[in-house]
Amino acid sequence: YLALLLILSRFVIKGGLAGAAVYMAYDQGLLGSGVQGAEALKKAQEALPPAIQEWTNYFGWEVRSLPPTPKFDFSPSNSWNKGVQTVMSALSVAPTRACECTVEGWKYVKELVK
Repeated sequence: YLALLLILSRFVIKGGLAGAAVYMAYDQGLLGSGVQGAEALKKAQEALPPAIQEWTNYFGWEVRSLPPTPKFDFSPSNSWNKGVQTVMSALSVAPTRACECTVEGWKYVKELVK
């Protein structure tokens, strides 16, 4: 009985943590569009140094100078758009390339048979 209770409590705790993580990601806009993701990244970059300073003060650690947060020149929406354009471009030329490869294959087979 105790083992079942322990297993069930672990399951509930892990499920609650996973649900909370998904909710926080949704609440911060990480599961939205690329623009929302970029805004969430900017907010995180702005909030990280003060949060670290607050925790070091809370624990009494002395941090003389924190390294600056890395600057990312990254736009999720632009990356997403570039990926979609690349995939659509490849799909649009796929039939032509398949025909070309088929013709070349038949020529190769004919040369082998001769």
